[in-house]
Amino acid sequence: MTLKRFWIWGLLLIICLAVGLTVGLALYVSRGLAPSPASETPVRVAFPSGTGVGELAAELQQKGLIRDARLFRYYVKYKGEGGRFQAGEYEMRPGLTSDAIIAMLNQGDTVKEAGLRLTVPEGFTIRQIAEKLQQSGIEPAAFEAALKRFVAPQGSAAAGIPSDPNLKARLEGYLYPDTYEWKKDAGADELVATMAAQLDKRLQELPEGWRQAMDTHGLTLHQTLTLASLIEREVAAEEERALVSGVIHNRLKQNKQLEIDATIQYLFDKQKERLFEKDLRVESPYNTYLNRGLPPGPIASPSLASIQAALYPQETKYLFYVTKKDGSRKHLFAETFEEHKKNIAESNKTASPLTRETESEKVEVPE
Repeated sequence: MTLKRFWIWGLLLIICLAVGLTVGLALYVSRGLAPSPASETPVRVAFPSGTGVGELAAELQQKGLIRDARLFRYYVKYKGEGGRFQAGEYEMRPGLTSDAIIAMLNQGDTVKEAGLRLTVPEGFTIRQIAEKLQQSGIEPAAFEAALKRFVAPQGSAAAGIPSDPNLKARLEGYLYPDTYEWKKDAGADELVATMAAQLDKRLQELPEGWRQAMDTHGLTLHQTLTLASLIEREVAAEEERALVSGVIHNRLKQNKQLEIDATIQYLFDKQKERLFEKDLRVESPYNTYLNRGLPPGPIASPSLASIQAALYPQETKYLFYVTKKDGSRKHLFAETFEEHKKNIAESNKTASPLTRETESEKVEVPE
């Protein structure tokens, strides 16, 4: 064998060894980084603050989420990752790719701690909110104490609540109806502050110039929320909000009693199926059958739609409305009291005997 041939064969051998090593290394890395056997059973992985990628990789391997901790660590470094990993407890299912695991760690897709969740429906009163909170372990007494302690931030909606001894509940109408989530150890003070702050956030979603609209109607924010709460409690059909608002505005302009049933219902601990003449005579600043103008404050938590309707009423000549008793929960509107009485009769045609009104039970209270 000549020297030249020897070198050729030597070079070929080296190339074969290099190729073999490369292929072997590639197979090793590929298998080492391949997803672990898939499983539907989730696995919890703890990644405390200050933990290094090496320690994390070791736990991932120990929990069966990766095949090789060292390769995973090198892969993270190769990808330029690790610096954005967020501490916390994760829930992962075996079978995830390395890239999927890295993405979860970057996004901080941690296990959310079970906490306190509360949905406040539109038109709920403080009493009703307290009842819902009691089901979640917050005692009504603690909630009531938090309401009394609450100090509204300067410039917030609640900061404008008047010092009126006639107010039945100071923050009524100022706890915005929404779905909330808090940590399980959240106290009543935090709950009240969050719901009051949500009102300020939602008010920013009103059309531009809403404060000028409020001034045009000669209303304060407190009065606007009061009017909105009346709309919220009276209206079930979305398309009637602005029209009912127009009726209320008309009666206010003419200095008539508003005669709104919802203000009477607010006086009772529980909603009555039927109001009678004696109910309309209950002495209270909230009784809009006896008193002119708006009640001292809101009677419920109004939605943004009702607040907007209060600010932008529909132009109308109507002064009366009565609920249809056909199940639609819509209203019949009238310009005169005579037309209103006809509407009551029309509504009664489809009413059950228990819900039928008569002129002696519920009609216009003389001014």
